[in-house]
Amino acid sequence: MSTLAVVEEILRETAVPMSVREIVERAGARLPSKSKTPDTVVARDLSMDIKKKGEASIFIRTSPGRYTLRVLAQQPSSTTSHPSNVASQPVSPMATASAPRKPAAAAPSTQRPTVAAAASGRNDTAEGGGYAS
Repeated sequence: MSTLAVVEEILRETAVPMSVREIVERAGARLPSKSKTPDTVVARDLSMDIKKKGEASIFIRTSPGRYTLRVLAQQPSSTTSHPSNVASQPVSPMATASAPRKPAAAAPSTQRPTVAAAASGRNDTAEGGGYAS
């Protein structure tokens, strides 16, 4: 039985979105992977299935690190706004998109003065900070 088949079985049993850790704990020895990090294997397989198949995937990410079956997420939930019902409501694809990240800080310049500039005593790099002559 494949990893995704085991995950599907577990999500059908529980009928609520679950974290990868919860899925792995429930699966136990049923997972075919003997990896030292089964969480990573399950998270990778779920992410790749969703990425490759898109809307055709039977899985859906409800929030970062939490998954459920698409059919369970699309079922109408009760009208009460109980916290346990909030997680099982359908999530729009835009809500699952990660927030934009800040750009990485620029790496310091590793440019060195040219041999001619070093010989003349000039420092032509921006790091010199002196006045141009």
